[in-house]
Amino acid sequence: QVQLVESGGGLVQAGGSLRLSCAASGRTFSSYAMGWFRQAPGKEREFVAAVSGISTYYADSVKGRFTISRDNAKNTVYLQMNSLKPEDTAVYLCAATRGDSYVTARVYDYWGQGTQVTVSS
Repeated sequence: QVQLVESGGGLVQAGGSLRLSCAASGRTFSSYAMGWFRQAPGKEREFVAAVSGISTYYADSVKGRFTISRDNAKNTVYLQMNSLKPEDTAVYLCAATRGDSYVTARVYDYWGQGTQVTVSS
């Protein structure tokens, strides 16, 4: 069992930055690929980024602006978000999987509760 707790969300102006954190419980954190998804009101859950080993994956909409990283010693995954846009406004959720299709929400076994990110124009 893995429990995930996100933090770091908030209100920021367009062009600003935020760093989200996702702290995981359990001793097997390093064996999971970790992903970030987001969900805006009335929209489907959307893949943002994932990290598996030393490989990273990004949605085209965030490529070049967001960076995912992990610290296995701290059982934490991060999402550095720069050059934020109003369309980035959503609840951001982290998730863990032992699968290998990282852009697909259904392969993730564990989810956090999410943290709200609001970008004002």
